Amino acid sequence: TPIDFSRTYLIICLLISSFISLMPTAATEISKSKVIFLLSSILSAEIHFFRSAKYLKVDEVPLRIYQPKWPPAGKRRGILYFHGGAGTFGSIRAFERMCRHIAKKCDSVVVSVGYRLAPEHPYPGQYSDCLNATLYFMRNLDEYHVDPALIILAGDSCGANFATVICQILVNKRHLPKVRAQILLYPGLQGLDFQLPSYQQNASVPILSRKLVIYFCFRYLNRKPSYFEDIIQNCHVPESMKRKYKKWISADNIPDEFKIRGYKPQKYTSYKPEVHEAIKEVLAMTFSPLLAEDAIICQLPESYIVTCEFDVLRDDGLLYKKRLEDNGIQVTWYHSESGFHGILAFFGYGIFSFLSGEKIMDNTVNYINSL
Repeated sequence: TPIDFSRTYLIICLLISSFISLMPTAATEISKSKVIFLLSSILSAEIHFFRSAKYLKVDEVPLRIYQPKWPPAGKRRGILYFHGGAGTFGSIRAFERMCRHIAKKCDSVVVSVGYRLAPEHPYPGQYSDCLNATLYFMRNLDEYHVDPALIILAGDSCGANFATVICQILVNKRHLPKVRAQILLYPGLQGLDFQLPSYQQNASVPILSRKLVIYFCFRYLNRKPSYFEDIIQNCHVPESMKRKYKKWISADNIPDEFKIRGYKPQKYTSYKPEVHEAIKEVLAMTFSPLLAEDAIICQLPESYIVTCEFDVLRDDGLLYKKRLEDNGIQVTWYHSESGFHGILAFFGYGIFSFLSGEKIMDNTVNYINSL
């Protein structure tokens, strides 16, 4: 199945690629993340607001809460949504249409979390913001007529990473309502292996290339980008970690049908301490929740995972799906054979929208309504 391209999308990609290619000479004037933020803002210009949205701040973090206009027949589902953007750009405004659509189609309360962005607010501040928003909502469910047995954590890209980490954290918070489900839309879940099949196959696919993933890791950590080629070769990972986590993060755990487009097993590369020191945080559990122990994974809620074929992060979702299922967790999986990373950022924007993205959203809505 060919990638879901259109003339409009190609123009957008050319714009992004042109800006990115100019960055080495213009780095002192404007950063790559600011360029991408500018482009995303153009794409996400709001036409109108959801009239039943409520705005508030929790510990300086803005929340936009969408509630269907009609009175509830009973208590509703409550969905916390964490947007994507590599932790460095994006906003609740950019995902206005998507959250409004989910609230309406699922008759649910949707809380969109405007966590603060790196590098001004570096890692792990984003997790703290998302966790605090989650705790606030869980403690005020009656105000929003939400059933405590129907709380869902959801997100796309890095937002799915935040949802994953928070679900793992909440496992040990017995005094809080138990999360009903986690919804992970093309999640990024590990910084250990940049040689997985999806990273090789989609290394140069817009909008998220392999090098751009590494660039955003540095921006997210408020570090100067460096050692790109060494990190691509996984030289940042100590030998002990490679041995320990190979059982979970390995191309051997990826189904063969996802290797057809081309995959070459990585040759041995030696560990480089200086590279590890530059980016060691990507190996922490709060950055790479795929590394969580089975004792945590086995307690997680029912899960819904979306992967896209033309996405460097595809295999992160596949590997987490396997880990959850191996630990007895029910997983509903939807794979978009023509989808690409970030496709839902275009949802609801007319000619900028994609059929593959609409199918992902329809499937996601159906899943939520099944809970």
